[in-house]
Amino acid sequence: MYGVVLAAGQGTRMRPLTDRRPKPLLPAAGRPLVEHVLDACIDVVDEFVVVIGYRGTDVIERLGDAYRGTPISYVEQADPAGTAHAIEQAREVVDDRFVVLNGDVLVDPALPASLAAADGNAIATTRVEDPRSYGVVSVDDDGSMASIVEKPDEPPTNLANVGCYAFEPAVFEYIDRTEQSERGEYEITDTLDLLLSDGHDVSVVEYEGRWLDVGRPWELLRANELLLEEVERDVRGSVAAGTQLEGAVVVEEGATVRDDVHIEGPVVILSGAEVGPNAYIRGATVVGPDAHVGHAVEVKNSILFSEAAVPHLSYVGDSVLGRDVNLGAGTKVANLRHDDASVRMTVKGDRVDTGRRKLGVVLGDGVKTGINVSLNAGVKVETEAGIRPGETVMRDVGGE
Repeated sequence: MYGVVLAAGQGTRMRPLTDRRPKPLLPAAGRPLVEHVLDACIDVVDEFVVVIGYRGTDVIERLGDAYRGTPISYVEQADPAGTAHAIEQAREVVDDRFVVLNGDVLVDPALPASLAAADGNAIATTRVEDPRSYGVVSVDDDGSMASIVEKPDEPPTNLANVGCYAFEPAVFEYIDRTEQSERGEYEITDTLDLLLSDGHDVSVVEYEGRWLDVGRPWELLRANELLLEEVERDVRGSVAAGTQLEGAVVVEEGATVRDDVHIEGPVVILSGAEVGPNAYIRGATVVGPDAHVGHAVEVKNSILFSEAAVPHLSYVGDSVLGRDVNLGAGTKVANLRHDDASVRMTVKGDRVDTGRRKLGVVLGDGVKTGINVSLNAGVKVETEAGIRPGETVMRDVGGE
């Protein structure tokens, strides 16, 4: 069986984090999202087919020609035009039944295993309280799919389409017959309708496990939180005497934790990173490769990309700091509204309620702040932007 992993999109809702990397390579729990997806289905596939597009060479360089011993083929979706169009690109490689997963959606291994065990074509579903924002699946008496309707005002069931499938190679004939939708894309749900109209069964696999579409910056934080729940203590790097490590803390070989540091897991310190002295790190945090957390710095529930630096006298909470970010001394991040409402963030020009009571900032690669800068909750700062000393930043800097 093949595992077709869709990893071609630009990830525009993730900007500025995707200005210089494809979304599937965004890190959660210290590894790219796409690797967590490959892990979920590696036990049921014999070969991966990764559909690449935006910055596809970055994906190839990261994954290589095999993942954990399972070979990888790459196909390109040069001009993304919907899920059916993305799956069609695998046609040149796939000659047997295959499962389809998105390279930025976290699921448990039980999901691809259930799809692999189902007969013929299959769709994964999960029960949700309010399915109006999803594709909603109706089921026949025999358990197969009767219909699927996108974002209905009056949902016929509470079975939401997870966006993961299993197909026989004959599906490519139906993709050929799929017409463009109103939004100009070739939708795999329209392909499913064609299969049903020709009398083909589509098995419905109900799934109750983890399902997180990592499409916006705060969802990357959520992915990090979920994945770090599985981390076990593993200290191989250099840890100075007097340092306190509590709970699930990983200090990779090549990482350095200096004097009088206090770390409360789950926390991962990756190789080359340096922490301390006198730093406090807690709450689902990853300090990336060659990153630096220095004297009198507190970092809470955050992701620091490689070579990010918070050298001294700063607070960073519930935030994502891109590669090579440098925060000047005394830079502080606000992560809580005074009215206790959930924090809002701008995504593609729209103000969006994140649903998070605590959310700090998202800083693109290369952002630099001067001393004594204050960054308000929910602020995004574009790649390579500079913030002058003493500024209070209440609105996004650059970008959309």
